[in-house]
Amino acid sequence: MKRIFSIAVFLLAIFAYQNESEACTTAVISGKYTKDGRPMLWKNRDTWAVNNVLMYFDDAKYPYLGLVNSKDREGKSIWMGMNSTGFAIMNSASYNLNLHNDEKLTGYEGRAMRDALASCRTLGDFEAFLDALGKVSGLEANFGVIDAEGGAAYYEIGNEGYVKFDANDPTVAPFGYIIRANYSFTGDFGKESSGYIRYNTVNEIFYHKSSTVGLTPKDIEQTVTKGLTNSLTKRNLFEIYGDIPENTPKYEILQDYIPRTGSASSVVVQGIMKGENPNLATMWSNVGFPLASIMVPTWINGSVDLPYVVKYNEEVKDSPVCFAALKLKKEKILNIRWGKFASKYINVNALYNRDGSGITQIVNKKEDEIYKKATEMQTQWRLDGASNKKDIKTFYDWIDKLVIETYKEEFDIDISKDGLHKYEMIEEGKNSMKGIN
Repeated sequence: MKRIFSIAVFLLAIFAYQNESEACTTAVISGKYTKDGRPMLWKNRDTWAVNNVLMYFDDAKYPYLGLVNSKDREGKSIWMGMNSTGFAIMNSASYNLNLHNDEKLTGYEGRAMRDALASCRTLGDFEAFLDALGKVSGLEANFGVIDAEGGAAYYEIGNEGYVKFDANDPTVAPFGYIIRANYSFTGDFGKESSGYIRYNTVNEIFYHKSSTVGLTPKDIEQTVTKGLTNSLTKRNLFEIYGDIPENTPKYEILQDYIPRTGSASSVVVQGIMKGENPNLATMWSNVGFPLASIMVPTWINGSVDLPYVVKYNEEVKDSPVCFAALKLKKEKILNIRWGKFASKYINVNALYNRDGSGITQIVNKKEDEIYKKATEMQTQWRLDGASNKKDIKTFYDWIDKLVIETYKEEFDIDISKDGLHKYEMIEEGKNSMKGIN
């Protein structure tokens, strides 16, 4: 255990602008066990801040790209991201590290991740970054990190210091991956922490995939992030209700599945092999409620012009794809309005049905197209030794068109620049998100 001693006043100023509690399901995956040999980070983000965008920054030592709350117009906090060196970071909130400490301030992890992306190239840099922080009041989280040297690790960080868990160490991660929900393995186990069932669900899926075909970003986003499987009850809601005709509402309580009522986005960062150009690293993002959002890949090279659908739009104060996903969530998926626990009832038939017209079925088909086109491009870039800005611009234009047309033609939601003016922002306050942990 590395010890952290003193805190400087300027660090309190850096971190004290925002207090945001999160609950997420996350994983760090060594390149030794992925299908293509490249490490990955994954985060399914659960939070009351359900309006999310992607932002690109070139204001520091390294340019970086990250997932940001739509209301955070300056991007002061980043909740998962990668930089131009191939370094990437994410977190999950932990609730069992600082139980015996009076300092309970939380939510500063986003600012710490932005600072790390701005200045870190390797896991070693990140460890030096943590050492330099001193004793940071309120940091209580699991930080997942990968770099361009093949590094992949978790850092459980509390008021007593941090402990590193190396995904490349078979004694720590015998199957090449490490999962974290909302507790830390170095903390106390009990009712204060959460995510034990989600942890086991992910572990079962990952073990099967890694031991057979190997894990891919699409596997994670479609099978895990958008899967409705509970490892304790052994219920798979898509299997139970998948053979029922469309427009036959079937409701279940959405409890202890990977997607939850407060799932805001899901992101996989696919790193690079040692020696590859860092601009080949890819960030695959479901921005917005994942069960209704379409996955969009982005890269640092050319990321100044991110796709329109994932950037902030002034009309709805949100990214267009997030707006569309939240509209479907509100009107079709979690659409019960009366009762204290109404928000927990999910209409499975609206997502998955015998006719193939479910929301998740449709967006997954579109993701298959996107993934095929993007991976073909990645293959060529790897042969060339670098990504290509012209290719990226052409791809972003194509994906904007595909996403806009999909929501318009399939769901009658117009997220084009001309279409959004008739809508208002869809958001869910802190009170409606109570209990998501």
